[in-house]
Amino acid sequence: MHRIAMENIVEIFLLTVGASFVQRTTGFGFGIFIMTMLPFLMPSYGEATTLSGLLALTTSAFITFRMRKYICWKRLVPILITFIITSAIAICVLTRIHDNTLRKILGIILIITAFYFAFFSTRIKLKTTLPYQIGAGSISGIMGGFFGMQGPPAVLYFISSEPDKNHYMAMVQTYFLIGNSMMTIVRASNGFLTATVGRNYLFCIAAVAIGTLLGSWAFKHIPGKIFPYVVYSYIGISGLIILLTS
Repeated sequence: MHRIAMENIVEIFLLTVGASFVQRTTGFGFGIFIMTMLPFLMPSYGEATTLSGLLALTTSAFITFRMRKYICWKRLVPILITFIITSAIAICVLTRIHDNTLRKILGIILIITAFYFAFFSTRIKLKTTLPYQIGAGSISGIMGGFFGMQGPPAVLYFISSEPDKNHYMAMVQTYFLIGNSMMTIVRASNGFLTATVGRNYLFCIAAVAIGTLLGSWAFKHIPGKIFPYVVYSYIGISGLIILLTS
């Protein structure tokens, strides 16, 4: 039993390095990357989403601190409040692992969305108005509460509404930091924050640092005009991964 537990910790450590790298490079994807395997390495699905959220918020905290000068709270607060409300409701009704059919639908939606934005992104410019913010925040909250994958709706909103990749990265990481902090509190109140989650989290903090540093290097070397297409590509790949693991 101890040998199996240690093997799981090593696997979770390596998954965390990869997830942190993806998060720092594209601005999202921590949950999508790590949740393809984490539920099989943790005692329950709820504990897996809780550990994923803790590690993701730690990654976002590092990035937010480094890029804090690019944050515009006026544009961030409405979508964030909407996300907090909807994700809290979703978490409270989560009593068991989600249905595989829902995961397949999610995967298909991500693939279609990625293709649409990749080919029509020059025609798409989301406004920083309340209807857009409420819509993006609501969809992100539902996906975050049920799947631990709140990234794509928020990412598509911020990358279409922010002026450059630095503002995008700062805004989306602050959004994830506060959102994941709130979801962790709600998950803890529902009994998902266990000793196993805490032990794995402490062991993987170094993995977060390693992945974030590697991702920071990659982010700096991606040209601004190409960056959105890197993000769209990963959204499509994420959808494919979800379909194949459902």
